[in-house]
Amino acid sequence: MNNPFLKIGHRGAKGYVPENTLESIQKALEQQVDGIEIDVHVCATGELVVFHDFTLDRMTNGTGEIGKTSLSELKQLKVNNRFSIPTLEEVLDVIDKTCILNIELKGRNTALACCEVVQKYIKEKKWDYSHFIVSSFQHHELEAIYKLDKQIPLGVLTKASVTEAMEFAKTINAMAIHPNFALLTSENVKMAQANGYKVYTWTVNDRKTIKRMKRYGVDGIISDVPDRL
Repeated sequence: MNNPFLKIGHRGAKGYVPENTLESIQKALEQQVDGIEIDVHVCATGELVVFHDFTLDRMTNGTGEIGKTSLSELKQLKVNNRFSIPTLEEVLDVIDKTCILNIELKGRNTALACCEVVQKYIKEKKWDYSHFIVSSFQHHELEAIYKLDKQIPLGVLTKASVTEAMEFAKTINAMAIHPNFALLTSENVKMAQANGYKVYTWTVNDRKTIKRMKRYGVDGIISDVPDRL
């Protein structure tokens, strides 16, 4: 990772292949990303599945809440008529330690299941804590992770305020804040870094904004089109 910042694929390489699918993850890896960001929910049978929305309607030929659907039912559905909904473990197996995985906790009660998977891969598959970042907008999920395992690197997502994100980050010893790019100025990026936080910004797709974020000196850029980074 000789880059001055981390190139992070958003939901894989969402600009090229439907989001959060193994094929999208693969595409991001081909584009030589330093990290990949995905979203997780706990499905009705308790597994962590990689999917953004709380409902199935936008992305699949199914309908209803992902949290009320079993894994075997989810596996019968198709994303964009073609792809499967993967589990977190399937994503980890595809990445196989070649880059960092940023797991965004989307659904409720995702913390415990996420911890268990992370710890399993560290113990059994020789992953390292440094291969992971767990992020969320949901403060209670991040607090739960912090209580369960203080070694898991945490990131605080925000689309409201860099300062507020930092204040909360302090309480859970987070390593990073993940602000929407619209919040960032060169001053608040420097301020966050001076306070010891990495700044990973999202979702930055157009070349002009990518350039501006680089100029501000952010630590990582999350993009649908990681090859532009």
